[in-house]
Amino acid sequence: MELSLFLSMLGFLWVAAITPGPNNMLLTTSGANFGFVRSLWLMIGIMLGMQSILLLVAFGVGSLILLYPSLHLILKILGSLYLLWLAWKIATSAYEKLETGTAPARPIRFYQGWLLQFLNPKAWLMALGAVASFSLAGAEYHHSVVAISIGLMLVNLVSGIIWLGFGTVIGQLLRSRRAWFTFNISMGILTAACVLLIWH
Repeated sequence: MELSLFLSMLGFLWVAAITPGPNNMLLTTSGANFGFVRSLWLMIGIMLGMQSILLLVAFGVGSLILLYPSLHLILKILGSLYLLWLAWKIATSAYEKLETGTAPARPIRFYQGWLLQFLNPKAWLMALGAVASFSLAGAEYHHSVVAISIGLMLVNLVSGIIWLGFGTVIGQLLRSRRAWFTFNISMGILTAACVLLIWH
């Protein structure tokens, strides 16, 4: 995978990982209520769950791409359209109050964080968007899936640490409507910019 495509993929994965969603709300709440160390198992479970979904998507879609190489172009077009749609949804998402005051009686366990991903629509869309947009056709397919997997692990690790480590701080910052909209518009523009690099 070329460096420009890898960086574009990282940009897409970063925007998908850092924007507010079920995982980040859970990490914020857990960090605020149980602290960084006690919430690490939740973060690791989320990361492994995301890897599991990526592999399911990659090898389900991947076998079809190897059989029908022209399908890769179609997926690339659909992936680009999905990125543009996602950019619009992120940039125009409605304000949501982040509740960090209500949490379970004890930290969420490793396996619960892993299983949560199979019920998380954002996780499935993130994996499908990454495979459809950034995988390479033919013999390079498996190498590109490994690159996507590494990129996913990196962005999930960094964004997980940010949401967990800053828990209540980020929760407080995004309580403001203006901060919420500024954050989402910035992330939406970055997501849309990834489309240009897919076709470079």
